[in-house]
Amino acid sequence: MKTLSETWFADGYIDFELKKYTLLAYLQEIHQQFSENKLYPQLSDIIFHYNNLVAFRENKKYLQEQFPKKLTGIQIEKLQVLYELLIEDDEMMQELEDIINYASAEMKTAISSGTEIYEFVEDKLVIFPVGLIPLDNNEGYFFLSEGSYSDTRVYQYRLSFFEKHDERYRSIRTEYIDSWTRNIVNTYENIKAELIRVKSYLPNPAVYSIETELKFPVDETLLPIAKRSLVRYISKPAA
Repeated sequence: MKTLSETWFADGYIDFELKKYTLLAYLQEIHQQFSENKLYPQLSDIIFHYNNLVAFRENKKYLQEQFPKKLTGIQIEKLQVLYELLIEDDEMMQELEDIINYASAEMKTAISSGTEIYEFVEDKLVIFPVGLIPLDNNEGYFFLSEGSYSDTRVYQYRLSFFEKHDERYRSIRTEYIDSWTRNIVNTYENIKAELIRVKSYLPNPAVYSIETELKFPVDETLLPIAKRSLVRYISKPAA
């Protein structure tokens, strides 16, 4: 996968055509992956770069007030970006502004394309508990089945909290356990029972099933969307 540095738009020689070709080569691969319905890590990567451009543009006034001093270590939303531009060079700054405006518009279009796929997949996911859910559902398992529903991937998950701007968020860590072929013997309930038998340190785990009729790439699309959807499902207040 082609990558861009955090400050690609300001690195080296600042020339609109040069940066344009750098961006288009990057976006070409992004669109190629999206055309194959592969969203990650491409979607999160381009959102990162788009937010970085917006952060730079919105903080330009602050940067201008600080010049002609050299700035290093400007922190924008936890992104450590090094800016070493001399503001008195108006022509260079105009070129940089043109690059940022063009790149942010192109990236926004690509993000919209990826978001459409994400929302389509998300809408096709069906989540439901397997058996009774304990009061503590921050750790457990989820079953991911796609297409024919015959093959079921089993993952262990653990939710944790982190704070950002005085708000609490939930994150999820997962580990692939195994894959089962569902049949009369290997029902969801039997798979759950087998997990409890083998992994006795979780005697009463929360277990969820995530199903979809779609045949999309699992690791690049279905799994990351399923994980985010499960966090929202678990976090929503009970009716």
